[in-house]
Amino acid sequence: KMLSSVRAPTLGANFLARVQAKPSAKAVGFCLVVAEVKGRRLASSSSSSGKEHKTAMDLSHLVSVGLFPAKRAPLKESEQAYFQKHGLEDLLGDLVDKLAKSQPADPKKFLAEALGGKVSLESAAAASSSAPAAAVAAAAAPVTAAAPQAGGKKEKAPKGKKEETAVAKGGPNKGGGVDIKKADDVPGWYEQVIMKAELIEQYPVKGCFILRPWAYRIWELVQGWFDKEIKLLGVENCYFPMFIPKVYMEKESDHLSDFAPELAMVTKFGNSDLEEPVAIRPTSETAMYAAYSNWVQSHRDLPIKLNQWCSVVRWEVKQTTPFLRTREFLWQEGHSAFADKPSAEKEVMDILELYALVYEHLLAVPVVRGTKTKAETFPGADYTTTVEAFIPATGRAIQGATSHHLGQNFSKMFEIQFQDPNDPTGKKKEHAYQNSWGLTQRTIGVMVMVHGDDKGIVLPPMVACHQAVLVPVGLSAKATAEDKEKLKNKCKEYVDKLTEAGVRIKLDDRDQTPGWKFNYWEMKGVPMRIEVGLKDIEKGEFVMAKRTAPDPKTGKVIGKDASVVDDVQQQLVAIQKEMYEKALADRDARLASVDEWKDFSPELNQGKMVLIPFCGDTACEEMIKDKSKEEAADVEVAGGLKMGAKSLCVPHEDKYNQKCPGKCINPDCPSGKAVTRRTLFGRSY
Repeated sequence: KMLSSVRAPTLGANFLARVQAKPSAKAVGFCLVVAEVKGRRLASSSSSSGKEHKTAMDLSHLVSVGLFPAKRAPLKESEQAYFQKHGLEDLLGDLVDKLAKSQPADPKKFLAEALGGKVSLESAAAASSSAPAAAVAAAAAPVTAAAPQAGGKKEKAPKGKKEETAVAKGGPNKGGGVDIKKADDVPGWYEQVIMKAELIEQYPVKGCFILRPWAYRIWELVQGWFDKEIKLLGVENCYFPMFIPKVYMEKESDHLSDFAPELAMVTKFGNSDLEEPVAIRPTSETAMYAAYSNWVQSHRDLPIKLNQWCSVVRWEVKQTTPFLRTREFLWQEGHSAFADKPSAEKEVMDILELYALVYEHLLAVPVVRGTKTKAETFPGADYTTTVEAFIPATGRAIQGATSHHLGQNFSKMFEIQFQDPNDPTGKKKEHAYQNSWGLTQRTIGVMVMVHGDDKGIVLPPMVACHQAVLVPVGLSAKATAEDKEKLKNKCKEYVDKLTEAGVRIKLDDRDQTPGWKFNYWEMKGVPMRIEVGLKDIEKGEFVMAKRTAPDPKTGKVIGKDASVVDDVQQQLVAIQKEMYEKALADRDARLASVDEWKDFSPELNQGKMVLIPFCGDTACEEMIKDKSKEEAADVEVAGGLKMGAKSLCVPHEDKYNQKCPGKCINPDCPSGKAVTRRTLFGRSY
């Protein structure tokens, strides 16, 4: 109704602004169609009477009636002037006005015919690049460039990753599976699968993403398990403000200097400048430890064991990737203070083991427990322990979580001190020993990268939002009302029994075909599908289909009505175990022990992590990184990324330290230090 009565000269500008920010096949195709009508105007009721209707339609009105979501601010005057100069406002306004009034059954066909040619919006869009700037350039290009060739055949797009990435960024097509194969283009596959599985949604601020309920539920399950475990260690939850004042930043300038390139500052409120800018926390050591100094007067005030669940902001300038590297991310950060060093160091290892269990027990992802080299140690820490995961599809490692022993470095800066109980004079002061430890939403991204396939994501039962989905099957058009009621009651009976037993199960009784539901839940990674039909009820059986099975037919297991709870629970345990064992086998196949430099780069370039004798010297590590990057320049590299290798950790477990040579692998090692343990090196996210 609104479009039929009001012409929309500003509609085109705002529409193109959205296309520029987030291209899609339909949106870019629409721009290409509009470009073909340069100099031409569609007939309208107002123009036929010899009058040009120029009433502006402002974006806020479009938002209020629901035509556009409230995601984009109106264009600036200078930007609108560009579209006015080229006449695009009226062109788009006329086209939308005509479409809204006639309301054809096939709007795409109508648009093509209205322009005097048979143009497919989808095929037109395929000729455009996914880059925002290319979307605008495509709008000015002749639409014939994307039209079918003579003979009715479309020109085939050239093969290659560039095309695949464009598809991924333009938004995945609807339907089962993904358009980009994981083996062909992991980044493109990843972008598409997390969208189609409804884990994330794009957001106008670069590097920030919306976590949809499917993703947030995974985080809640990780959070719930870990929160329970740390409370058994005596940790309490709290919350500190997200703003860090300048005085705190100055007190620990060395610590924050490492975060300086990523530090986001608040400098204004409304139209006024803040007298003293404040930082948005990249981490909370400086914010929390000033309070600790007020709380600690005696050794009896220790230990302090606090944790907070919050988000932090690190204004990444590198390419961002949902879950793995974003400008704002969810995490937990624990901060402890102890009167003695042994107690502090014990907690470091206790927390590290919990982090390892998050990955191995919950996410079915194997990790290497270890200590970071000096070059990779957290700023201000005595040492940093870590769990390192591995993505076989890219041949790259990824830091899973870290637990730091800060020693007395921060307690001396912030004067977290207490009277020494062993000093008879009562004058001697001791400084607390501190730890900090953190786990982020990166866990979700690692899980997707390790387990996902060309059908979608694969969720381990321990963190699956729905561990099983029940789909009624086998109802034909001839089914009676009695048959339908019988099947409905049996499905409800199973759901009630399994829910009562603690199984997270979903009954999908939507008005869709079973095949459609199978594809939908496979994409979302539900570990098990339960199928129940009338014939199954007669036999006293039901079917369990495992998401992890390569062949859907061989992956089906028959369950018995009398033991539905036990059968389902046993299969869920089996799925969790199978996922971990497969991931472990894949990881171990890409782990090599190397003693001499001549074997270092060849193994690395096959997409492997390497266990090497390494002296631990920072300068030596930089040499290894540069040398391995140089040696990768002219050879084929698994995963395609020709970056240098970095140290991941010095593994704690002896199985990674077999027959370690006593000399550093770097033939030009500047330190000359003796080597006692192997260090894990690899390409890393």
